[in-house]
Amino acid sequence: MYWDESVRSSLRPLKHCCHVNPAVLSETTDPDWEFDYIDIGSVSLSEGVTHKERMRFAGAPSRARKPVGEGDILVSTVRTYLKGIAAIEPAEIPQVASTGFAVLRANKGTDARFLYRVVQSNPFVEQVVSQSTGVSYPAINPSTLSNIEVPLPDLATQRQIADFLDRETARIDLLIEKKQRLVALLGEKYKTEKKRLVFDLDDKSVGRSGSTVSWFPDLPKHWRFMRCAHIFNNLDHRRIPLSSEQRGDLAKVYPYYGASGIIDAVDNYLFDEDAILVGEDGANLVMQSTPIAFKASGKYWVNNHAHILTPRFGNFDYWIHALNQVPYEVFVTGSAQPKLTSAVLGNIRLPVPPNDEQAELAQRIEAMGQRVNTAIEPVLASIDRLKEYRSALITAAVTGQIDVQTYTKSGTPDRHLDAIQEEMGA
Repeated sequence: MYWDESVRSSLRPLKHCCHVNPAVLSETTDPDWEFDYIDIGSVSLSEGVTHKERMRFAGAPSRARKPVGEGDILVSTVRTYLKGIAAIEPAEIPQVASTGFAVLRANKGTDARFLYRVVQSNPFVEQVVSQSTGVSYPAINPSTLSNIEVPLPDLATQRQIADFLDRETARIDLLIEKKQRLVALLGEKYKTEKKRLVFDLDDKSVGRSGSTVSWFPDLPKHWRFMRCAHIFNNLDHRRIPLSSEQRGDLAKVYPYYGASGIIDAVDNYLFDEDAILVGEDGANLVMQSTPIAFKASGKYWVNNHAHILTPRFGNFDYWIHALNQVPYEVFVTGSAQPKLTSAVLGNIRLPVPPNDEQAELAQRIEAMGQRVNTAIEPVLASIDRLKEYRSALITAAVTGQIDVQTYTKSGTPDRHLDAIQEEMGA
């Protein structure tokens, strides 16, 4: 029911194509042995392995137990709806994957590149998801995964399909990369221009005074600096313990903020009024991959991974923009579990324009953000279309809908891909 009729005669259980979980690290492994660790959250179907963390065995989590090498394939067996699938690239030092992955190592009669394309294809991914069990944490048993049937043509055909897809997906990936660079450039431009607006650097008509805070530029003379403790009410003290059942009920009704997830939340705060949430987790603050401060409107609940602030005066949106200009890595304390404490946050000083200027600057920032979003949205849509086409192409090739042998001999260009390139001006 999952595979096209043209390949059903070649279907074989996955375990006949490869070794599943061929190796596991012993608990007697040298404590000083160093490797790059690949966790569940570091793998995606479209991007492959996106992040690795260097560590030694003595300090590694207990789930870091599956050694992998070039050509091995990772298939996530937990949270399978995330579709974590990747091929392992060559590396200078050993690599170890989480026990949340099944490691596939191709047999002699299987081309590893072809096997990777098969497990990337829609029919295989759909089977993994459909055969997973559990609601909040769906997982598939390795033995169930091993029995999923996949097409396995002769080795020569496998290599032809793999060569075809390596070439064509490389073209698509190049287009995606170009589009992603454009999005990144627009995003950086927005951040730069927003900083200029937050500090009103474009107004040349006002006098400037030297900043008393090293990371802020010279400000208009009629502005001042104030500590966050004097600008905001900090509602952290209003958190209350909630039972697991209460948290589950709240999660069904209200939006939630918490770095560790609902299950790990201990002290919580449920509120009705608008508030500003500022991340407390040090690792996220240092990376600053997303805005640190954002607005929580209406009913919301928060665990102890965010500070809850309400402004005592001024423009709500301006304060969010100002808070997002702070270099929080300077203020994070602690090594094992770095945090931005309430005391430290309260002592951070922000530039304070008059209230009417705050409102005007917030409006200008909002208008600029809308212009940037208008420019970015069609680019993101084109990236999504390319990824969809890439996925469809992989599925079509491994299920025999594309005769790659005829394609290779004739050299006929892929008109579908060319049309997308032309449409996107690539």
